[in-house]
Amino acid sequence: MSGISILLIIVVYFSALWLISYIVGRKSTDNDAFFLGNRKSPWWVVAIGMLGSSISGVSFVSVPGWVGSTQFTYMQMVFGFFFGYLIIANVLLPLYYRLNLTSIYTYLEQRFGTYTYKTGASFFLLSRTVGSGVRLYMVILILQYIIFDSWHVPFVVTATVAVFLIWLYTHQSGIKTIVWTDTLQTVCLISALILLVFQVSKQLDMNLSEFSTRLINGGHARMFVFDDWHSKQNFFKQFFSGIFIAIVMTGLDQDMMQKNLTCKSLRDAKKNMYWYGFSFVPLNLLFLTLGAMLLMLAAKNNITLPASSDDILPLFATQYLGPVVTFLFVIGIIAATFASSDSALASLTTSFAVDILGVQRNTPRVAERKRRFTHIGVSVLFVLIILVFKAVNNKSIIDAIYTIASYTYGPLLGMFAFGLFTKRPVRDKLVPYVAVASPLLCFGLNLLTSTLFKYPLGYELLMINGLITFAGMWMVSDKQLIIDN
Repeated sequence: MSGISILLIIVVYFSALWLISYIVGRKSTDNDAFFLGNRKSPWWVVAIGMLGSSISGVSFVSVPGWVGSTQFTYMQMVFGFFFGYLIIANVLLPLYYRLNLTSIYTYLEQRFGTYTYKTGASFFLLSRTVGSGVRLYMVILILQYIIFDSWHVPFVVTATVAVFLIWLYTHQSGIKTIVWTDTLQTVCLISALILLVFQVSKQLDMNLSEFSTRLINGGHARMFVFDDWHSKQNFFKQFFSGIFIAIVMTGLDQDMMQKNLTCKSLRDAKKNMYWYGFSFVPLNLLFLTLGAMLLMLAAKNNITLPASSDDILPLFATQYLGPVVTFLFVIGIIAATFASSDSALASLTTSFAVDILGVQRNTPRVAERKRRFTHIGVSVLFVLIILVFKAVNNKSIIDAIYTIASYTYGPLLGMFAFGLFTKRPVRDKLVPYVAVASPLLCFGLNLLTSTLFKYPLGYELLMINGLITFAGMWMVSDKQLIIDN
């Protein structure tokens, strides 16, 4: 498939997003529409859009590549996600709706005070900004390689145009637009994934029974690991980590919760979470199935696989499976990446405007002006992050950033858990020190266990991080105030 054809696909795709944005947002451009979608979003639309937001372009290319090294054991974590979503629906959503929140971190201010509130919001802003910038960088890099390098278009131009396109269809109505554009992008993503599986299965020329037999005999079908406690793929580590990862990266994440808060009622928001959680299981199973098929196809055709598992799907899509698969691959990664990036842009704008600038205390006109400037500022920051990663040009750095991002959610977990499960007030000014110390202690603990016991900590670090934050807040809490009250 030629670069012109792919570029035409991108133009048509973004034209459709802009058209949806115009239709949805032409009558509602105020902060209530941008932050909460006027609380009129149908729950089923939100559920579909959240699937696209949770599957980034990095996931689109990475999850199929994991099969060669971890087989189907990722499903252990996915099952944990589902139970995490049930907890979100029945514990966190009722809290958010009862307090009528715009930013979920406002709860921390009401429960503990301003310092805790600003600390929680800052941890979200840090982790989501870096994480979303990295995800966007990875896909822009792929598009640069497929199309724009051959036209000698500078990478900085590609990155700037990509972020500008996201800004263009989100700047007027924010989350109100994104709820609908993400629905379109999720439909494109899932359709591309299903058609990719179909196209690869045609190349394999085998029915479902033959595929299942090959999968089992080929040693790629293992889903559960109960016998190796040192393995990061151990069931209990994966399953319980999945529960807590879902809680922090969805339930304590303004990006994901902002969509839920656009639903008409708590009942609708709960239905959204139930269906979203249920749908997440077969979707990831399909990604892993695609990965297994690619390994079989490589063995059948004596194709040498790249050293990086992230390069397996792009390799097949661009070199071995023809223009139809290239088209589906491009649509898939664009839909996956921009569905997560546009909602991140809106949520970061919301959090900074509400949590840091406090626009709710301004007049509507001033608040809207501040929100618009914030939206532009976050867009520029995205471009700068992308260019930094391009300059570093080291995938191990990207892996390190994802690891660091996982550390930043631990303090949020500890703060919310302490607020929900205790009645103790805290010395508000000391909480920032607790929140910073907790990830540092976790980092030191990981070095210690790796050196002394040859046991590097995996996803369980999130739970340990949250527990340390919880313990630290207990130490700076004031029991006397409970007695006095």
